Amino acid sequence: MFFQGYGYHGHTFEQTYVCYPVSFIDKPHLESGDKIIMPPSALDRLATLHIDYPMLFELRNSAAERISHCGVLEFIAEEGMIYMPYWMMENMLLQEGDTVKVKNVTLPKGSYVKLQPHTKDFLDISNPKAILETALRSFSCLTTGDSIMVAYNNKKYYIDIVETKPASAISIIETDCEVDFAPPLDYKEPEKPAVSAPLSKAHAEAQEDVVEPEAKFNPFTGTGRRLDGKQPQHQPPSIASSTTKDDRPIEAISRKHSTGSTSETSSHKPAGKLVFGSNPTPTDKQKDAAKEKEEPAKKEEPKFQAFTGKKYSLRG
Repeated sequence: MFFQGYGYHGHTFEQTYVCYPVSFIDKPHLESGDKIIMPPSALDRLATLHIDYPMLFELRNSAAERISHCGVLEFIAEEGMIYMPYWMMENMLLQEGDTVKVKNVTLPKGSYVKLQPHTKDFLDISNPKAILETALRSFSCLTTGDSIMVAYNNKKYYIDIVETKPASAISIIETDCEVDFAPPLDYKEPEKPAVSAPLSKAHAEAQEDVVEPEAKFNPFTGTGRRLDGKQPQHQPPSIASSTTKDDRPIEAISRKHSTGSTSETSSHKPAGKLVFGSNPTPTDKQKDAAKEKEEPAKKEEPKFQAFTGKKYSLRG
């Protein structure tokens, strides 16, 4: 079936045209949108079909296997020709006078679109989302993979359509669409400060070896002397007994003062002198614990003990 000799056939609109940029008909303002100019015969054919409004079309460049989508603004082009924004021709790799196939389609309303500016100066605009919302009012649909052009303040900004939902091509006429931005193509992450290299295991172990252990304080480990030069009648206990690991003598003295048991041992001590190493009468449990601590001590080699020799008198 043919329509008025222009080659229209079938129950859908599908026709091949020769394309030219909109600047050829002195309509440069159409560069800020996705509307094309079609011949009057196309309108006559579309009027006989039960199509959805607004009219949306698929543009196909079979030679380069590129597909895009657009709307229509007017039907004033010469027969066999269409005029389209130059940025759309660039997306489809079309030159002036190339042929393009036009087919009417129905697209779902968009719910989500992800955009990626080519340059980061687009984000330097005071309110890029508001500018984008205003610019997209001139668009009928968006196609994943296309690069749209947004003009603002005498400058052109190109933006890639990275993702669209619920389909790869969506209608944005009278719909609430969520917009997300990807980092611009020329964006570079700030360099992180250099992190010092960790020390090698051998070097770390060497530093640990240099650290000397702190000396432990052992109280009352000196020797006793009399002011008159004579040897003390009571010899001090051995160093081993006064510097045990858990400091038992000091603990015993503090316990003795706190329990008030000094009355049992005060009779065996000379007046005005301190005798280290004396303990209150131990209980059975304390005796057992003392034996367990003394057994390993017996196996140790004998240690030096001060003032354990024989006594001599100066008078002979």
